[in-house]
Amino acid sequence: MSKLQPYFHSVALDIENCKGCTICIKHCPTEAIRVRDGKARILETRCIDCGECIKICPNHAKIAIADDFDALNKYAYTVALPAPSFFGQFQGPDVTVGKILQALLTLGFTSVYEVAKAAEHVSLAVRRYVEQSPIRPLISSACPAVVRLIQVRFPDLIEHLVPIQAPVDIAARFAKEDIMRKYDLKPEQIGAFFITPCPAKVTALRQPIGLENVWLDGAIPISTVYAKVLRVLPYLEDTPELQEASALGLLWGRASGEEDAVRAPKQVAVDGIRAVIDVLGEIEIGKFHDVDFIECQACRGGCVGGALTVQNPFLARVNLERLAKELPPESSLQLEKSFEERYNAGDYGLELNIEPRSILKLDDDFTKAIEKMELLEKTVAALPGLDCGSCGSPSCQALAEDIVQGLATEADCVFVLRDGVQSLAEDLLELARRVPGSISHEDEM
Repeated sequence: MSKLQPYFHSVALDIENCKGCTICIKHCPTEAIRVRDGKARILETRCIDCGECIKICPNHAKIAIADDFDALNKYAYTVALPAPSFFGQFQGPDVTVGKILQALLTLGFTSVYEVAKAAEHVSLAVRRYVEQSPIRPLISSACPAVVRLIQVRFPDLIEHLVPIQAPVDIAARFAKEDIMRKYDLKPEQIGAFFITPCPAKVTALRQPIGLENVWLDGAIPISTVYAKVLRVLPYLEDTPELQEASALGLLWGRASGEEDAVRAPKQVAVDGIRAVIDVLGEIEIGKFHDVDFIECQACRGGCVGGALTVQNPFLARVNLERLAKELPPESSLQLEKSFEERYNAGDYGLELNIEPRSILKLDDDFTKAIEKMELLEKTVAALPGLDCGSCGSPSCQALAEDIVQGLATEADCVFVLRDGVQSLAEDLLELARRVPGSISHEDEM
């Protein structure tokens, strides 16, 4: 059994911008946010770095911690690993995959390696695993936010995750191995940087799941790279020799892209964190048992809807599909041959087991935990059950948990507080009726 690592989160709070508006607490899929003393706080045991709070915060108080271009200076050789969704950020009849890749070289990267190409490898590996495994349904492990969601909310479904590495991890390894062979460089001399659409990918780099050896060295947000590429793109010639991936790999950037490439007999694609939660809940109770494979994407529309993208996700999907029409529709025979060799060598599988993460541990002492559970049930029953969020917790159940853990009090509920004030006012009024009136100064004369 692998040892759980300490928490790292790429989603952070900008306390100065936070207005304590409570909008974020109702949108967090794992109830990881509380508002106390007029400011939000993120509970690290619950956060899955999906970026939903970044998307909806009107005050831009939720931010992503990631790398920037200064990180390239640490390495003698740097390789850009653009996500498939990155190409969907650009539009226009003259925009090509080759031009976008050339733009990354212009910005200072030594070379480029398409994550879309690695996605083709992963598609073949997942297809093979689906054919061989008796577990149904199998769930894609490509979206790190979904994997973390399963760890904290649906731990019984961990065995349903396909134990295949994500395309970006495969891309980083293949790119570095190729560069080391060509230029006789050591791994530490090469910096592999993912151009990422979401903060969950940053977290997956800093705190990998299922991997002991990480080949990726940094993750730069698409939003950081986009404007720089946009400025140089009109002045570049098309360089089709840089482009190697097929349409199958490129279309991983939008919802149903992995599903289309895996081609399991019976499969389902789900996008958007709420829809994913609904489906996972149904799998837990035995539904979807006749489905072979489920693609789950935390972001609406797939990776083109990531929190660190720039373009409207619906338009980005159109852009991707236009670019895909200019590419070979299927993987090359050379890639498929390479896949067979690597699959037989075990290059695609996870190195470590994926472990569950507990989000509600009432106490390390079993007896105290039982007592707290009883108190929790009583506290929930005493609350109004309206889940209004006015208390700074996302639901009455969450507030009850916070109360039991000493992080809040019943008075934080405005309805309990109102009833308490009303009861106190009535007691004071009754007391006033019972106490004799005071004797005035004139009566004493």
